[in-house]
Amino acid sequence: MSATLAGGLLLAAASTAALNYGFFVQHRAASSGMPSLSLRRPVASLRALFTNHGWLVGFVVGLAGWGLYIAALRIAPLALVQAVSAGGVGLLALLVSRVAHAQLREREWAGVAFSMVGLLLLGISLIGQSAGDHRAHWTLVALWVGGSMALAGFLAGPGRLALAAGAGFGVAAGLLYGAGDVATKAAVAGGAAILFTVAVLACHGGAFVAIQLGFQRGGAIATVGVATLFTNALPIAAGMLLYRERIPGGGLGIVRLAAFGAVVLGAALLSRGESADADAPAPVAAQRG
Repeated sequence: MSATLAGGLLLAAASTAALNYGFFVQHRAASSGMPSLSLRRPVASLRALFTNHGWLVGFVVGLAGWGLYIAALRIAPLALVQAVSAGGVGLLALLVSRVAHAQLREREWAGVAFSMVGLLLLGISLIGQSAGDHRAHWTLVALWVGGSMALAGFLAGPGRLALAAGAGFGVAAGLLYGAGDVATKAAVAGGAAILFTVAVLACHGGAFVAIQLGFQRGGAIATVGVATLFTNALPIAAGMLLYRERIPGGGLGIVRLAAFGAVVLGAALLSRGESADADAPAPVAAQRG
């Protein structure tokens, strides 16, 4: 594995830690006595968030994580960066268990194990790997982003009624964050592709709104866990379909596929539900529609 690629994956790991800790802190603040957040009162909702010291700390840590993520994308393939990021679900589960003192189910700890095994297999699959520099055609990226935004709008609207509390907003946030990551990979290539910065900001802005609304309606795993699943799984697919980040041949290719499968399975197990205490929305959210 080249030094450049190793550096990119280290940046991705640091980004993962910062992003998941930031989300965890934001969730605790938003679901613990914060005034009701609503799209009908955007100014009041933003004031409630940015005047809450605990939430603001999580927000700043998350921003730092996003900066590290962008740096990682400049020197490492999208699929590999996202696979490292997928392991953040395990960190989130540990935070919920150790810091929030919530009892996680055996299925959720199994999810942590699958995520960690996936990361180990990913490291093995990187032997001899060099960083990729392929660019996707702008129309393909635009279609991917547009489709993700449309689906996110449906799931945050009428589609959320068919899902568990907070999960619709979590999926919508994951779709939008994932689309933003795909657009980010296009934008960092430079040239005319820098225009995708607009799509990055739009996707992340929409995801920010969706995840904050979800925080007051569901637990950390039901919102952040689900969002992380889609945030990481979709760009992994985009890396292979749009950016031609090919799977290596032979045994390393099998290991790489097993790694991707393990981290996605781990995220899926963790996102299916928490313990009753951890997953229940905060009392303030019970009166919201």
